[in-house]
Amino acid sequence: MATRPPVGLPRLSRRSRILLIVGAVLLVGLITGSRLLGTYVNWLWFGEVGFRSVYGTVLATRFGLFFAVGLLVGGLAALNLVIAYRTRPVFVPVSGPDDPIARYRAAVTRRMRLFAIGLPVLVGVIAGTSAQGHWQEFQLFLNAVDFGQVDAQFGHDIGFYAFKLPFYTWLLGWLFIATAISFVGAVVAHYLFGGIRLAGRGGQLSGPARTHLSVVAGLFVLLKAIAYFFDRYQLLFAEHEKFGGASYTDINAVLPAKLILLFIAVFCAIAFFAGAVLRNLQLPAIATVLLVLSSILVGAAWPAVLEQFSVKPNAINKEAESISRNIKATKEAYGVTDDVVETKPYEGKQNVSLEELKSDQATLGNIRLLDPAVVAKTFTQFQQLRPFYAFPEKLDVDRYKVDGQLQDYIVAVRELRTAGIPQGQSDWINQHLIYTHGNGMVFAEASKVNTPAGSGDGGGYPVFEVAEIDQNANLKEGPFGVKQPRIYFGELGSANDYAIVGGRGTGAPGEYDTDESSFTYDGKGGVRIGGLFNKLVFAAAYSQRNILFNSAIGDDSRIIFNRNPRDRVSAVAPWLTVDGDPYPAVVDGRITWIVDGYTTLDEYPYARKTSLGEVTSDSLKGVAAQPDRQIAYIRNSVKATVDAYDGTVKLYAMDEKDPVLKAWMGVFPDTVKPGSEMSPSLREHLRYPEDLFKVQREMLSQYHVDDPSQFFSGVSFWDVPSDPTVDNPTTVEAAQQTNSKAPGDQQPPFYVLAGDPTGDVKKVSFQLTSSLVRQNREFMASYVTVRSDPDNYGKISVLTLNNEAKGPQQIQTQFLTSAQVSSELNLLTQQKTKVVYGNLLTLPVGGGLLYVEPVYIERASQNTSFPQLSKVLVSFGDKVGYAPTLSAALEQVLSGASSQVPDPGNGNQPPSTTTPPTSTTPPPNGTGQSTELQQAVKDIQTALNAIKAAQSSGDFAALGQAYKDLDVATKKFEAASAAAATQTPQSSVAPSPTPTN
Repeated sequence: MATRPPVGLPRLSRRSRILLIVGAVLLVGLITGSRLLGTYVNWLWFGEVGFRSVYGTVLATRFGLFFAVGLLVGGLAALNLVIAYRTRPVFVPVSGPDDPIARYRAAVTRRMRLFAIGLPVLVGVIAGTSAQGHWQEFQLFLNAVDFGQVDAQFGHDIGFYAFKLPFYTWLLGWLFIATAISFVGAVVAHYLFGGIRLAGRGGQLSGPARTHLSVVAGLFVLLKAIAYFFDRYQLLFAEHEKFGGASYTDINAVLPAKLILLFIAVFCAIAFFAGAVLRNLQLPAIATVLLVLSSILVGAAWPAVLEQFSVKPNAINKEAESISRNIKATKEAYGVTDDVVETKPYEGKQNVSLEELKSDQATLGNIRLLDPAVVAKTFTQFQQLRPFYAFPEKLDVDRYKVDGQLQDYIVAVRELRTAGIPQGQSDWINQHLIYTHGNGMVFAEASKVNTPAGSGDGGGYPVFEVAEIDQNANLKEGPFGVKQPRIYFGELGSANDYAIVGGRGTGAPGEYDTDESSFTYDGKGGVRIGGLFNKLVFAAAYSQRNILFNSAIGDDSRIIFNRNPRDRVSAVAPWLTVDGDPYPAVVDGRITWIVDGYTTLDEYPYARKTSLGEVTSDSLKGVAAQPDRQIAYIRNSVKATVDAYDGTVKLYAMDEKDPVLKAWMGVFPDTVKPGSEMSPSLREHLRYPEDLFKVQREMLSQYHVDDPSQFFSGVSFWDVPSDPTVDNPTTVEAAQQTNSKAPGDQQPPFYVLAGDPTGDVKKVSFQLTSSLVRQNREFMASYVTVRSDPDNYGKISVLTLNNEAKGPQQIQTQFLTSAQVSSELNLLTQQKTKVVYGNLLTLPVGGGLLYVEPVYIERASQNTSFPQLSKVLVSFGDKVGYAPTLSAALEQVLSGASSQVPDPGNGNQPPSTTTPPTSTTPPPNGTGQSTELQQAVKDIQTALNAIKAAQSSGDFAALGQAYKDLDVATKKFEAASAAAATQTPQSSVAPSPTPTN
């Protein structure tokens, strides 16, 4: 049948083609220009911090993956398009004069290069852009190391699952994509050029098209066979309701099914290849049906039947081996193995003698009264100095040695906050050239306030010590010898915050230092911006023409950006997960931010997965949240430091045995320093990180159970208690209501100075502690603590309680339902005073549990109000103490416990829990009493008066000395009384003195 030639697409004029080309170039320039600009800025920044090799390695790997995957996907697509075109039929009949396929065929034929090259290039660019983000899997594969441990099922080293298997599955996924795109492209090309026709009954398929499509389909099925092989290993990462890893059904049904399906898939692929040679599609069709039916029957139906009728009725016995494997692997993956965790039973006594308390002087003498999450407003009120300075929402706890004794401190850096610059003065020059840095570090002894809250208007506040540049421009080193108190890098810096510092142009103002002086930055932080090219670059990067034209920017000027310590560490070590709470410390005379870095894995054979974001979320505010992603392995392998003045970043290996760290050190050699290079001063301030501890306590809440049957039943599981001090009611009725734990409402762990709960209780150690309650109950189950001292760093202690000891929620209810407490709190509320509850500390003391909670008050109607320590709540057993001072509250709780007075041995120790025997005032001399007896009575009275005075002032040192004097006087009195009893009748023995406190 004769037909007219198909009508082609209209041709573009020369002017139109030029306009399209110019538009395309501009579009590409806009897309790539910002990326190139950002790349150059990052190149400068990484050079500043000395980690340019990291950036270069990441860039090279990304580019390599981009081109490799782009070439793979785009190249296969192009190859199949060429094959389809070259095997097209010579004569292609058309269905009529308006056949749309003929029009498209003609258009493609006229622009063959555009479609044959342009489409594969576009596909390759899209694929390469997606693939380059997986540079970490590729680099870990190249630098894989062994763990020295094998999985329980296949016997492969864990390094295979950590470093190699993720890359194999990633590569296999891209081969699937490339094959699928090639198949689709081949089908479209064959249809367009007549190899596939839909006309007629059942359509028509040319021989070359049949062969081509059969080979591509066979390759796809062969890849599926390889996928079945690797799917066997994926079973070890399965998540079940009660445990992680391969279950009984996985091992005995799914695993054999994968092998069966593997062989069927290989047979199916061979059938496709045979069909291509024989030009017969029946064999591939039969093989495909076989593969589908086998997948349904063998891969799905048989495991479901086994699970339903064999495993579930006998789950405890059937899953015992899998649970045992899960327990062992989870402990290894999260670092809570028996060589790290020491578990001991703890009696949890309700009543103790003073002799038992004497052994816990280290704990009682260092009870923290200041809550770092509460007193930030108080720090701001007393130590802000200027509105453009600020403190973080949550302060930090650290320890320092004072006169050879370890003492914990609340610490905070007085940082710059440009948002606080007074309105009308917040122009670009002030924000970026004048107000460039903070000033100083503030310390407050954590167990001390200036005076008791009830002693006057100025009581209940921290005792501040400051290292700063004072208003006379003099260096004030503070209590711990700070040599450079200016702060250019801190937590309050935002992503777009920058400061231009250093050399100034002629007549330009310097940086604000004090009201009477300016300062010129002389550190090595920041990128040089003096040259015209760099000015142009940063003017474009920040969209700020002032950078280009401001005359204050001299040849030696530097631009400081990326100022947050977490951001700096994340940038130079992109393979680390960074802890949410950096903290400042004085290290070798420098204010230094210490940042914890974690190595993590998404998969670990048989280990239970956990959501990092969810498990680290609690009631504590002002801490950066972790990403909500699943992990199955974590180690605190790196300690990073960031100098607050010059921004220098250093990475130290904390866990040099960690295989993941070893692999990354192979990727980025010489970027992580050995732990041996840490200075002693730095080691003294290392804290066990909170986020890691939160993950580990979550694991310990279940994986302290070693017996599979008990683990399956879950009756012995623990739980993290909800924070009883969050939005807590102040009325008795509301306090009696049950508080349920909501996500993000868990009680955070607390840093304390205390005696070692399982070792030398007389030795003070810095610990991170947490209470755990019984699952779905509020009674205490265990007390978990981990030490941060250099000698015992990372040692976890678990004290398990078997009695019905009250948990934090019950203790808080006990506090609020106390007659004295509830009446006073209700009165404060009626006076429009806001009551703020501090952290409820749980402390093992004398075989029992002591609870201490500071209570703050602040004006509820004022925006500038700030907390003031009002009272201290103490609980031991069923007794509640409530007083302006810790010593008085302890006196209320522990009085009457024994007839012996302890020797505190430390000025910060609690008062005696008893008083000497009482009677009438002793008669004057001449009644038969010895001189020794009369002097002992006077000494007792003097000591009692000294105790009363020390309790009123809150002076723990004087209080401890007074109790020592009382102990000595009491012993003298008893000795003199015994001597008198042997020499005089019973009626003439001197009566005991009457105490006055």
